Amino acid sequence: MQQYFIYGSPSAETIEITDKDTIKHMFQVMRLRAGDEVVLVFPDGIKRLAEVVDAESRTMRIVEELDENVELPVQITIACGFPKGDKFATIAQKATELGAAEICGFPADRSVVKWDDKKLTKLTEKLEKVVQGAAEQSKRNIVPSINLVANKKGFVDSFTQYDKVFVAYEEAAKEGEKSALAKALSEVSAGEKLLFIFGPEGGITDKEIEAFTEAGAVCVGLGPRIMRAETAPMYALSAVSYALELSKEK
Repeated sequence: MQQYFIYGSPSAETIEITDKDTIKHMFQVMRLRAGDEVVLVFPDGIKRLAEVVDAESRTMRIVEELDENVELPVQITIACGFPKGDKFATIAQKATELGAAEICGFPADRSVVKWDDKKLTKLTEKLEKVVQGAAEQSKRNIVPSINLVANKKGFVDSFTQYDKVFVAYEEAAKEGEKSALAKALSEVSAGEKLLFIFGPEGGITDKEIEAFTEAGAVCVGLGPRIMRAETAPMYALSAVSYALELSKEK
């Protein structure tokens, strides 16, 4: 069944769909008609079964709340040094499918692409569409937020918002470190906010590692193989899912 994120209140008897992209997909692509049912997700994160009342006026009626929550037991922010080309869109899409709650970008020392405020605004708008589509496809209860920062100091200062901060550091992998991530995840509790930091192409510099660890971050290796900038976040999210969802007894 199709799922759509709706930005409004579910308290009204009938709901009018106003977002142009949602209208196009519902009534032109999917050709919904009166009596057809879809799942609507409001900002409260609760999924609701809804029925089309009238396709011409784009109105829907809530049928019932659905007891379905597919979110990770922790809130994870994926922070990447700005990568080249369209890699950030790929990272945002796949990280959404794997359960990230927020996608963050920051100007790393080895970031080739330089973003000013105007470009960051356009990139934010692009990524917001990407994550909404990915969240609908993967039947998420929330749409991850996008936070692109132009100042690295502001990014480091934000570490205090998280319960735990991890840096994926390839030198740790090269040195044979294998247990830091597993140990850290074994100590994570449901409801915690976690930040995972990844470098751009070329990795994270020693100077950045020093700044991050001084601010409370812990360096972790992601196995013996060196991954591309767009691959490492997917590995980390998969590891979190296995540790906190798949390996837990019901």
